[in-house]
Parts: sequence; C-alpha cells; structure tokens
Amino acid sequence: METEATMQLTRIDMRLQVKQACLAASTFTDVNLSNATFDDVNFSGADIRNANLSGWRVHDVNLSGLKISHADLRGASIVESLTEGMTIDGIAVADMMAAYRSALAKSGA
Repeated sequence: METEATMQLTRIDMRLQVKQACLAASTFTDVNLSNATFDDVNFSGADIRNANLSGWRVHDVNLSGLKISHADLRGASIVESLTEGMTIDGIAVADMMAAYRSALAKSGA
C-alpha cells in the first residue's frame, strides 16, 4: 500500500468511511470526530493533546505504556482491567488497592 501521497481536507463537513487504509503520521487539527467509531485500529504512538474525550468508551484495548497528564479524570472508571505496573502520581495502583482493602478489613466494612 503506497503511503507517500498526502490528501488535505480543509473546512470539510462530511462523513468518511475508511477501510484497510494506512493513515500513519497523519495530523488532525481542530477536527470534530465526535461519535466516530474506531474498530481494529492501531493508535500506537499516537499523541492526543487539547482534546475533549468526555464520554469515551474504550473496550478490549492495549493501553500499556499509556501516559495521562494534566487530565480531568472526574467520573472516570477502570474495571475488569490488568493494572500490573500501573501508577498514579508515582504510586503503584496495586499498593493503593492493597492498602484500601486492608483498611476495609480492619474497619469491618
């Protein structure tokens, strides 16, 4: 698949259906992708800045190596996920969970 060509879309209002395509190294600036669906997509190495990701639903994804900074995580939820090696502000999530469970056991809750 040839990847040398560049397509520029400026001030376009349309829906795209893209299949079996290579958009590696593409840039998106001031773009509305609300309600877009991404399935079987390689976002490795992607850099997302100044973005509204509220209401995102992420299922069956590999987020290893993910770094989140200066983010509003109010109401965020992580469930049924592997968290080995995950840290929050440098503190291992496994240690936080162990301390939380220990405190619960001691309180009889």
